[in-house]
Formats: sequence, structure tokens, C-alpha cells
Amino acid sequence: MTSIRNGLGQAAKDTLLGGKPLTRLEAMVLFGVANLPDVVKAMRREGWLVEQKLVPYAAAMKRINEHAVLKPPPNLPIREVMVTEYRVTR
Repeated sequence: MTSIRNGLGQAAKDTLLGGKPLTRLEAMVLFGVANLPDVVKAMRREGWLVEQKLVPYAAAMKRINEHAVLKPPPNLPIREVMVTEYRVTR
């Protein structure tokens, strides 16, 4: 039996394989994946080259707001807070 959990992880994986970058914040909000690094780890074991870099929270929030509404607290410095972005390069 395929669980919902596997399906959600597959959606995050498909996004990465489609050439789009993904942060943990986006994975949680858009796909319900609580631990994106687990998905990335599994992909690396499968042989995929997944790079990571730090990007501002504001960049991830902008991408999320194309599909959902995310409004951070007014006192959160969204340009200074950094999140890890993953991208498949192979």
C-alpha cells in the first residue's frame, strides 16, 4: 500500500527533478513534507547530484506566494533570514 507520506515526498522529488529549486519552507507549505532533507538524502543515495545553497527567506516566500498565501510576522527580517535551497544538477 502506498501511503500519503510517500506521495507527498514524491511530489517534492518530482519538483526537484523538474529542475526547480526547493526549500524546506516550500516543501512544508506546498507539499506537506516536514523533512525535505530526508527526500534529498534518498535522492543522493539513488545517484542524483543535489546541490544546496543559502537563499533569503524572501526568495522562498515569493515562490510560495505564486501558489499559496504566506504572510510572515511583521518583525521577521525576511531579507536577512536564510533558508537552504536544494537543486538537482544532474
